[in-house]
Amino acid sequence: MRASFLPGEGRSVETMLSELSCDEIPLEGRGAVLERGCFYVVPLLERLALPASISGAANPKSSTGRLDIFTRLITDRGERFDLAPSGYCGPLYAEISPRSFSVRAREGSRLTQLRFRQHDPDAPQLTSFALSDRELQTIHAREKLVDGPLNVRDGVVLRVDLSQPLHEGVVGYRAQKHTDVIDVDAIGACRVEDFWDVLRARSDGRLILDPGDFYILASRERVRIPSTLAAEMAPMDPAIGEFRVHYAGFFDPGFGATPSGEPGSRAVLEVRSREVPFILEDGQFIGRLVYEPMIEPPEALYGDAGLSNYQGQGLKLSKHFVGA
Repeated sequence: MRASFLPGEGRSVETMLSELSCDEIPLEGRGAVLERGCFYVVPLLERLALPASISGAANPKSSTGRLDIFTRLITDRGERFDLAPSGYCGPLYAEISPRSFSVRAREGSRLTQLRFRQHDPDAPQLTSFALSDRELQTIHAREKLVDGPLNVRDGVVLRVDLSQPLHEGVVGYRAQKHTDVIDVDAIGACRVEDFWDVLRARSDGRLILDPGDFYILASRERVRIPSTLAAEMAPMDPAIGEFRVHYAGFFDPGFGATPSGEPGSRAVLEVRSREVPFILEDGQFIGRLVYEPMIEPPEALYGDAGLSNYQGQGLKLSKHFVGA
């Protein structure tokens, strides 16, 4: 595609594609290489038929975000990305734009995920399900959400860790600019040194973010998501600095759980500076977790169900890298 788009009221994605598309690429078999810096629109295998009381909210999978693949959901007549409105019936499409690495994808590759929200019939237009800071403080007093003191500001505040030796003194990774292709379905197939520059702790506890570069960092706090809650990394707040934290940050119930009950997993932060270089300081506010209640605890928690690649994580790259 030449550019990103939303179809808007009364128009289908297919209509927009017929007007705007540049080329068609088959994804069967070995799939195709999606080039860094290009935009693609892919019809998804799934369709939706939602009742009037259910809406859908999408975001990239954790591994997608850690590869810096910009992915958003589009629906027919959509006026917002990543939203399937209540009662939506129709096809789904993904807008995909690899930002740091060219990637190989094929039919059946999974890059995004959809969560469903049940709406109160008396408040069908409710868009925020977030727990208040007061509610979070009450829950934290009963079952810890983070290790150490709880700081809240429209969610649980997270701070970047740039001084403590997370892994032999490594505090982050910066994506290299000229690399090979990453197969999104190949687990443990890439060497870290072929794609990432290692960032080690400095004596002054600082890191200068270069404009346009992509970084993997970690939170100072260890977090825990109780079985009755889910959480999401809030969108970037421009007031905290000239950078953004990637939005591929959905935290399942059970994430960070430990036998002792203490929070056990750091939040991995996908960070990109914007127009100017920006100095990050150790312990600086870099994001917040917004918590929402589940209708009921799930049958299987994160860490218990199948492959849970990021349970108990510290500073961790995506599952595509050897040893990650």
